[in-house]
Amino acid sequence: MTFAAKSSRLAKVLRSGAELAGAGLIPDSRASEADTVAERYAVAVTPHVASLIDPANEADPIARQFVPDARELVTGEVELTDPIGDNAHSPVTGIVHRHTNRLLLLPTLVCPVYCRFCFRRETVGPTGGVLTKAELDRAIGYIAENDEVSEVILSGGDPLTLSDRRLDEILRRLDEIDHIETIRIHTRVPIAEPTRITPTFCGVLARETPLFVVVHCNHVCELAEPVAVALRLLVGAGIPLLSQTVLLKGVNDDAETLSALMLSLVRHRVKPYYLHHADLAPGTAHFRTSIAEGQSLMRALRRLVPGPCVPSYVLDIPGGHGKVPIGPAFLSSDGTGALIIEDDEGRSHIYDTDGRG
Repeated sequence: MTFAAKSSRLAKVLRSGAELAGAGLIPDSRASEADTVAERYAVAVTPHVASLIDPANEADPIARQFVPDARELVTGEVELTDPIGDNAHSPVTGIVHRHTNRLLLLPTLVCPVYCRFCFRRETVGPTGGVLTKAELDRAIGYIAENDEVSEVILSGGDPLTLSDRRLDEILRRLDEIDHIETIRIHTRVPIAEPTRITPTFCGVLARETPLFVVVHCNHVCELAEPVAVALRLLVGAGIPLLSQTVLLKGVNDDAETLSALMLSLVRHRVKPYYLHHADLAPGTAHFRTSIAEGQSLMRALRRLVPGPCVPSYVLDIPGGHGKVPIGPAFLSSDGTGALIIEDDEGRSHIYDTDGRG
């Protein structure tokens, strides 16, 4: 079946077990299970994403990311309802302010699709809505009053689910704040709902304040032709593109898959930015690798792809302490003051700046 034919058959966002089964994404026997998960965590699969899923492949990497799984209802002892500490750093509704010079503005809690591993899965969903006028005014006022803040990151939910008018208003108001030097938008929309990206929409993003779009993409299969068109429109409008990827067991936790993704992103003129270690969100243990496995993959990735294709492997420290790089270590001490440097092939070399070696 061609992409166009499959897309025309899947004409609506799938949210229920019956809809997922009717689209052939799960067997009828799993419809009740999917509904039970959906009662706890939001479910949405756009027609575009559904068209990418191969139901005959039990290990389909797209289905694993978006189709509900009964394992999500099992919460492990180490898992947290607020795994990265948003609540402790939210001075006003819609703001998360962990770092002195940058903060998050969350104008909506709605997403086009809901990732089964989402760290905000306890708060996002179709009933999350958008900030009210009064809430947005307070949030923008907070940003304006804190002149040490130089960057605003629009997150959510997905800020690109907002209407052009609403998004334009937010960006215009941020433009008017003198101390804001850069804006970032973190989004799944170009990947999950690429028809949202139009020349008119790209015009909304063309601001006086430098603006970067960070697209969330976890597998090369997500970079289908409609997505390529959307990315070309953004690039053509002069919007710098970065990517963030979550390291997910059974989706991209092997060097070949990761390298294919990073190479393809760069071919689409998207700079790989972050590879996130999966957060301790409830019901997501089946997605998490160990950090040691992630570090090993990063070592392999450095050997397989050019430098511009290598993201930074990061962990968002539980409790709201921010992201830190956790890539493999290539430097250690020999105990005498000289340093041991390990190259990409695992060979050790002495680096002695004092001439002892």
